Amino acid sequence: MEHSTCATDSGSMRERNEDALLCMPEQHIYMVADGVGGHNAGDKASDMAVQTLRQRILETPPNLCDDEDRLMDYFLELLNEVNDRIAKSGEERADQAGMATTAVILYLCRERAYVINVGDSRAYLYRDRQLRQITEDHTFVNELIKNGAITKEEAELHPKRNMITRALGGEKKLQPDFYRFDVFSGDRLLLCTDGLYNELTEEEIRDVFETTSSTEAMSEQLVRRANENGGSDNITVVCVAV
Repeated sequence: MEHSTCATDSGSMRERNEDALLCMPEQHIYMVADGVGGHNAGDKASDMAVQTLRQRILETPPNLCDDEDRLMDYFLELLNEVNDRIAKSGEERADQAGMATTAVILYLCRERAYVINVGDSRAYLYRDRQLRQITEDHTFVNELIKNGAITKEEAELHPKRNMITRALGGEKKLQPDFYRFDVFSGDRLLLCTDGLYNELTEEEIRDVFETTSSTEAMSEQLVRRANENGGSDNITVVCVAV
């Protein structure tokens, strides 16, 4: 049984927290969502994503470790429902027009991890004193980096660095990324919104994992350090120790 701690904070500069999280350790499912900045009712979108998934997972848990194709279909069906609900709500209410949210989900099944991602919230794996980003950001600047148009350093200062290219509620045909990998005793997994990784370097995040032994201490230190470094956005983390 894994150990997990989930934490969210509005940050030092924001009055409203538009992040949301889902922690279901009994079902081995975790999620963070970030209401898209610049849209109306981002907090409504992220909360709708979390609450819809929670309800559906409780009604029909995955329990599909031996059939990975069906497992992927299961999560795709859930995310499509969320996508449709957010889009429909935005169409029906003027005050929620254009709302959307990122989402990154972790499902642990026996000795394997499944990660599903839409947007720029991230999943990391810490193993053998190394931190590795599992997900790929669905952002405009990441596309420029992949095409060789700009460097990672230039992306940090790009005027469109916060523009995401995929989101729940923001597209008719949902295109999530799926990742699958084995996990081992001692592995640590992190889900987070950009309010964390925009304030902390990967070296700083790795340092927290190296110097703490409990998921409670990990999450507390990550949030605290992000606030100390500016806290310019909402900060949400899910720390899981296998």
